Amino acid sequence: MAGSSPVAAKGAAKGAAISIGVYAGGGRKKSGGKVAFEQITLEIEGRVAVVTLNRPEQLNTWTDVMSSELSAAMYACDEDDNVRAIVVTGAGRAFCAGADISGGDSAFAPRQRAKQNRPPLWPYMVRKPVIAAINGAAIGVGITYPMLADVRLVAEHAKIGFAMVRRGILPELASHLTVAQVAGFSNAADLLLTGRIVTGPAAVAMGLASECLPKDELMPRAMAIAEDVAANTAPVSVALSKKLLWQGLASKIPEMMQREGEILQFLGTSPDMKEGVLSFLEKRPPEWKMSVTEHMPEGY
Repeated sequence: MAGSSPVAAKGAAKGAAISIGVYAGGGRKKSGGKVAFEQITLEIEGRVAVVTLNRPEQLNTWTDVMSSELSAAMYACDEDDNVRAIVVTGAGRAFCAGADISGGDSAFAPRQRAKQNRPPLWPYMVRKPVIAAINGAAIGVGITYPMLADVRLVAEHAKIGFAMVRRGILPELASHLTVAQVAGFSNAADLLLTGRIVTGPAAVAMGLASECLPKDELMPRAMAIAEDVAANTAPVSVALSKKLLWQGLASKIPEMMQREGEILQFLGTSPDMKEGVLSFLEKRPPEWKMSVTEHMPEGY
C-alpha cells in the first residue's frame, strides 16, 4: 500500500541498483540507490527487481508492516518501465514462517490498521511476471502470498504448509481459489483441510510449484527466468497475456478475500484460535473448545 508515486531512474546499467523513489508506506530512498524499508528489501539488478522478506531472525514472519511494504514494492515495480520482472524471496533460512504470533493468543484478533493511501497491490495485479523463489519454510501466509505470484520455484528442503486450521483459523488471500486452480480440488482439500506440511518435491508433484531445486541453485534459476523475460519478451505482450491468464480468477479473488476476511474476523477472537496458538507455543496437542453443531457463524 504505497503512498506517493515512485520516481524511477531509466536506463540503468545492468547490475546497477537504482532508486525506486520515496514512499509514505515505509520505503525511503537510501544512499547507494536502494530503497530503505523496515522489513523487506528492494533492489534492482539490471531490469529485474528482487524483493526480499527481511526479518531473518524471526524467520520472516508476517506483520502489518511487511504487508504494507510488500504492496509499496509491488506498486514501485509495476510503475517503473525499467523493471521487467520481479523475484520475491526470503532472507536467511526461511521464506516466511507464517504470521508473527509473538503476541500470543491475540495474534489473529481483529485490530485497527493504519490508513493507507492506496489499496493493496497483490502480485497477480502487477503487470510484470512475479516469480516466488521459496527458499525455505513457507507456512500460512508464507505460502498463501506466493500463491498470488505467477511462477513458484521451491527449494528441495523447504517445508510448506497451509497450517491455519491447526491454529483455529483458516487460510486467507483467496487461497481457496488459487490452490484449487493450480493443484486441483483434491490436492487443495488435502492441503487446506489438514494443514499438513509438505516438502519441495511434493509441492511440485501437487502442482503448487513448477520446479524444485537445491537451495544454492534456487535464486540463480529464478533470476535466469526473470532475465530471459527482460531480454526477450515484449512488455505489453507480457502484461496482456498475464491479464488474460488471471482474468477468470482475478474477478473472483476480491470476493473470496472478503469472505475469508469475514470468517477470520469471527475466528480471530474464538476459543479455538486462542487454543490453537497457545498449544503451538506451548508445544502440546490442542484441546479444541468449539463444535460444528453449536458454534458455526450465521449463514454457514
